[in-house]
Amino acid sequence: MEIGARIRNLRLARNLTQEELAERADLTKGFISLLERDQTSISVDSLLQILKVLDVKVTDFFKETQPDQVVFGKTERISLAEMGAERFELLIPGGADREMEAALVSLEEGQQTFPTKPYQGEAFGFVLSGTIQLVFGNDSFSAQTGSSFYFSGEREHYIRNTGKRTAEFIWVTTPPTF
Repeated sequence: MEIGARIRNLRLARNLTQEELAERADLTKGFISLLERDQTSISVDSLLQILKVLDVKVTDFFKETQPDQVVFGKTERISLAEMGAERFELLIPGGADREMEAALVSLEEGQQTFPTKPYQGEAFGFVLSGTIQLVFGNDSFSAQTGSSFYFSGEREHYIRNTGKRTAEFIWVTTPPTF
């Protein structure tokens, strides 16, 4: 296990520069640079300071990680019946433990998802087939096959099928909300 590489990855994941990490951990930028290139060793105290800044538990830092699964098959999808849709499948199992969550949604003619309460985050979608309407209070927007949509989760919203056939779309939210 390369400690420096793991620290570098954690730092980058938190959008910190070496200088910012060094300042917050009361270390020097030069030390962080050497550490990330595994050209110096680190004391326990310094490691604890860095992990505190990165908001990582020591046990998690040293836990052996398995390669993340990259491809997920149809049989691994999780169906959610309580979403108001004909079909609402989470495409990535364990999505609640990730930074975003993706779903495949099918709505029959006139059907709509249950309203989603406001949340701090964003949503993106891509319409695979049919015509949908995104509804935000008194505002609504139409999207057809091949269209994509993006919006902030700050307002209650739902999605309705306004076409004459089944509408199918991919819906991605960050953070996970489904």
